[in-house]
Amino acid sequence: MPNMRNRLTALIAAGVLAVAMIMGIPASQARPAPRVTPAAHPTASPAQSAKTPNWNATVTRTPDEGYMLGNPDAPLHLVAYLSYTCPHCADFEAEADAQLRLGMIAPGKGTYEIRPFLRNGLDLAAALLAECGATSKFFGNTQALLAGQRTWMAPVGALTEAQKGRWESPDFGTKMRAIASDLHLYDLMERRGYTRAEMDRCLSDKARADRLAKRTAAATEKDFINGTPGFLINGVTLTGTYSWEVLKPQIDARLR
Repeated sequence: MPNMRNRLTALIAAGVLAVAMIMGIPASQARPAPRVTPAAHPTASPAQSAKTPNWNATVTRTPDEGYMLGNPDAPLHLVAYLSYTCPHCADFEAEADAQLRLGMIAPGKGTYEIRPFLRNGLDLAAALLAECGATSKFFGNTQALLAGQRTWMAPVGALTEAQKGRWESPDFGTKMRAIASDLHLYDLMERRGYTRAEMDRCLSDKARADRLAKRTAAATEKDFINGTPGFLINGVTLTGTYSWEVLKPQIDARLR
């Protein structure tokens, strides 16, 4: 029996073929990363002073339309370009989240910015849902989408002809809602507190979709990001860095 990684890779490949033309976005190839064990989500320290800002709850939008967690005045700024259909991005999120929050963000030493990177139409539907609602919800939405990636990607390999037809609808909102419905993304986001009407509005937001596509193009052209995950520290693209194992020492060296 093929392992889960091979099954998920095959499902994603099928999804890319099915929806690659949805927004005219080329499917970039994710870089290899080791399989990791999900880390526990950190909790606030009992010793934290009431006067100390809770940087793990401080989320702001950036000029590059990313979502930044942490102290805006921190000396270290980490940017991660993530794809919601990339298994290696799910690996990174599972291993890095708790360590970034505890060691870098909580003490105000650094910020962590996520910029969604679109590889295919499934990424677009997921990104529209991740950005749905208040800015403060983005990191929780992203974590839920990446943690549940195997589950909501599972139907991709068994799409019916009728489903494929809906995914190719000329109407943008119809197309995005069909993807969300067939992949049970509505169910996932309802558990996050969203209503169907809220999600439908976000999935039909063509202007936001166009901004997401432009952001991806800018990442490739300006930051030389051609696959996911991709990283920058203080505006410098990190070459040869596609996993938490390789990224962590580079962060530690700058925090000393």
